[in-house]
Amino acid sequence: MGGAGGLDGGAVTAGRHGRTRVKAAAGLVAGLVALLWVLEGVDVLTGHALDAYGVSPREVAELRDVVPSAFLHFGFDHVAANSGPLLVFGFLAALRGVRRFLAVVAFVVVVDGLGVWLVSPAYTNTAGASGLVFGLFGYLVARGFADRRALDVLVGLVVAASWGSTVLLGISPAQSGVSWQGHLFGLVAGVAAAFVLRRRPGGRSGAPPYGGGAVPVR
Repeated sequence: MGGAGGLDGGAVTAGRHGRTRVKAAAGLVAGLVALLWVLEGVDVLTGHALDAYGVSPREVAELRDVVPSAFLHFGFDHVAANSGPLLVFGFLAALRGVRRFLAVVAFVVVVDGLGVWLVSPAYTNTAGASGLVFGLFGYLVARGFADRRALDVLVGLVVAASWGSTVLLGISPAQSGVSWQGHLFGLVAGVAAAFVLRRRPGGRSGAPPYGGGAVPVR
């Protein structure tokens, strides 16, 4: 009786922990996507003043825009295009822990933004969360192999099978008006994040503790 009760108590605790993690992941990602819509609303109300915080390549002063550019967009259609995959990929990534998810987001945003700053064509202005979307895709595909978790490998395979063709199209240089460089660097950063921030022995991850006249490129 006592042993069975202990097992039942452990199951209940695990179940509660799982529900808490799901709620935390869903709330965090929903809040992130809501922030993108709010920022675009502010952008519209201010006559697109926030567009100036996109990244113009190889200008030292533009390095300060590497992070904010990832959360700004050129129109509500641009936000809408990123919102769906960001909700899905973000939720799946955040299920393994909010702290690790935030570390992955920070890693991808910085690496992707620096890549865009280095190699994007001159006289362009790049902004949008698509680099983060591609980064989370790469992270999910690689995470299971980095952590050696069969379930996460399966999740990655499903994600790759469902969105792989879209991702391949997104990194094609043949597309105009789209930052394939941002997509490519985001994808590479996501794969790298899966290994840099992989779970260590004992269950711990590598996550740390708590211009004017430019062509807009998405």
